[in-house]
Amino acid sequence: MSEANINLKIGLKSEMKRLALYLWFSFAITWAWFLIANPKGTLWTEMPDAKQSFLALGMLFPTISHILVRYLTKEGFAMTGEGSMMLGISFRDRKWIWFVLAGLLPWLVYELGDGIRLLICPDYFDPEYYRTYDIEEKMLYLLPVNAIVCGAIGSFAAFGEECGWRGYMMPKMIRIFGRPKALIVGGIVWGLWHAPLTCIGHNFGTDYWGYPYVGILKLCLLCTLLGIMLTILTEKSGSVWPAAIMHAVFNMHPGILVGYVNPDNAEGVRASIASYGFFFALMITAAVMLVVCGKKLDRKILRM
Repeated sequence: MSEANINLKIGLKSEMKRLALYLWFSFAITWAWFLIANPKGTLWTEMPDAKQSFLALGMLFPTISHILVRYLTKEGFAMTGEGSMMLGISFRDRKWIWFVLAGLLPWLVYELGDGIRLLICPDYFDPEYYRTYDIEEKMLYLLPVNAIVCGAIGSFAAFGEECGWRGYMMPKMIRIFGRPKALIVGGIVWGLWHAPLTCIGHNFGTDYWGYPYVGILKLCLLCTLLGIMLTILTEKSGSVWPAAIMHAVFNMHPGILVGYVNPDNAEGVRASIASYGFFFALMITAAVMLVVCGKKLDRKILRM
């Protein structure tokens, strides 16, 4: 075995140890927090807003774990470049495009998802459903703008996750496993990390077949598809901030068609299939990004 191969093998072994340590800290600290903050397992919808916000502080622990592991393993805290925390922001070489896409992609996904729902099951359409939001119809067109602006401003909360997942976990997984496997494994890990919240109904409620196990599986799929887009944004921009912005805007549920899709308007097989329109939209968008951007991405995280 050549010296280069030996050094590569040693380097990958070291990366695996760091990744394992990071995942241990991320899961142990976060799950312990969820247990301490909600010892009785109160359902999400039964919590007051203050308790929900308190519990949501768990979003910060992936980044805290990132910093802790870097300190313990003496990896350093470089802001930019290969092996860095990728905290820099640069608009050179048209990198600004990825910041713009970070705000627009969630809107595209939600509109496409609702469009697919209406296409599969037109009975979902309700021209008066927007009234349940207690707004005028013309205000629907401002909802995406509001979500993008508020999401960008409030991206610090989502940064608590993205600095960890996209800034540390995914670069290491890509080096160790290669891109295809890393995108799948990383998405499953991210989904499982949310399991305590899924079990109290944060993501899908509690009134569904197979609760909570089906919900956990659905979230793993969601996180895998969303993680593909977030990872590509991070690699193409050389920064975790587009991922943080997209994550935050995504959580704001931007959309116009949502004001015309009544989930109680239809039932039956077509309605059940149509209810997965959001997942279909995620699959389409993630696939397009992989086709358009995937060939240009190296197996190593891009240098700034």
